[in-house]
Amino acid sequence: MGRLFGTDGVRGLANRDVTAELALDVSVAAAHVLASRGAFEGHRPRAVVGRDPRASGEFLSAAVAAGLASAGVDVDLVGVLPTPAVAYLTGAREVDLGVVLSASHNPMPDNGIKFLARGGHKLEDDVELAIEARLGEDWERPVGADVGRIRVDIGLAGQQYVEHLVSTVGTRLDGLRIVVDCANGAASEVGPAALREAGADVVVINASPDGRNINEDAGSTHPEPLQAAVVAAHADLGVAFDGDADRCLAVDGAGRLVDGDQIMGVLAIALRDRGALPHDTLVTTVMSNLGLRLAMQAAGIATVETAVGDRYVLEAMRAGGYGLGGEQSGHIILAAHATTGDGVLTALHLAARVAETGRTLQELASVVGRLPQTLVNVGGVDRARTDDGVLQDAIAAAEKALGETGRVLLRPSGTEPLVRVMVEAATQDEADRVAHELADVVRDRLAL
Repeated sequence: MGRLFGTDGVRGLANRDVTAELALDVSVAAAHVLASRGAFEGHRPRAVVGRDPRASGEFLSAAVAAGLASAGVDVDLVGVLPTPAVAYLTGAREVDLGVVLSASHNPMPDNGIKFLARGGHKLEDDVELAIEARLGEDWERPVGADVGRIRVDIGLAGQQYVEHLVSTVGTRLDGLRIVVDCANGAASEVGPAALREAGADVVVINASPDGRNINEDAGSTHPEPLQAAVVAAHADLGVAFDGDADRCLAVDGAGRLVDGDQIMGVLAIALRDRGALPHDTLVTTVMSNLGLRLAMQAAGIATVETAVGDRYVLEAMRAGGYGLGGEQSGHIILAAHATTGDGVLTALHLAARVAETGRTLQELASVVGRLPQTLVNVGGVDRARTDDGVLQDAIAAAEKALGETGRVLLRPSGTEPLVRVMVEAATQDEADRVAHELADVVRDRLAL
């Protein structure tokens, strides 16, 4: 059996891979592991459990609550809320454990289980491994008054989260018209509510979740409806969340997409201007466009690159004491206010920068000039042999020819016999040519 936990919790097809039985068992195991490590020492343990609107989240959250309560943990069921809201509540309410039932931007049939430690941070790898090791073990069950109690707390939790979000923004959004695409997901209520509370005139689309329509032709993975709605509403900007609202992409007043790289650039400069960007450093992944790094260099802001995945961004931020990091996908972490990526928080701070400067989002985002990029997926190859000498020589020669206005990135797939070749260059023609030349070398040298 492979690892149960991936880079973002347990995830798979709901009721096939992620079952009620698994949700109950893994929750019991989590309670046992945390108890054995002293997390519950001296007090009655308590957890917050939330979910996105997927139909399967209803029975999975019930199973998680049952598992935790059977292990003696009191549970606050907070209903449909974004992943970052559950992370915030885990810290703000000083509970021992947070649990989110969500598959984020994945299609509706999927679901997942994500555990958060005290304070709202993701569990460490060794804790997840310990939980896996204790699945299905025999244990002495609490009885009588020692069993956990389950309390339903929906409205107050959402209100507490919205108040927190608005309190982080020092500039009112009065006078800004903002279109919000909620992806029929977890932020369908709290996302528009936070922006309205901050003063914006809000136009809402895709905020009618029915358990089946999450992420369906909507949200950050499908920005086209938002682009059209911004233009039709003569809005100043638009923002799009994904299903669990830990991501945010934006659209300027002319309907042009503003991706996570550009948003990070805008926020990094805003924080730097206020003296609130620790070490004048932004943390990105290797997939961020080279244009972001060049823009930050011109602005006197250093960049730290990590492997792809918000887990690695967070690790680098915590290790270096950095305050801002994220991914091109719009998963952006503002460490002063959140322990994870938070789409609604990002939207508020992006809109606040527009309001405080009096400049359009198009003007602000233009500081990051995206270099032309080409991605070629090469299948049927041995992804474990990318250290091949001939291939590495070809990459080195290509990088030397591209100079400072280009780069090459090879990424082996984690699950398939496939290698991704990504090239950025000064022109699209050059990016296309170099990418396909290197793809040919990969096919020739790594063929199965």
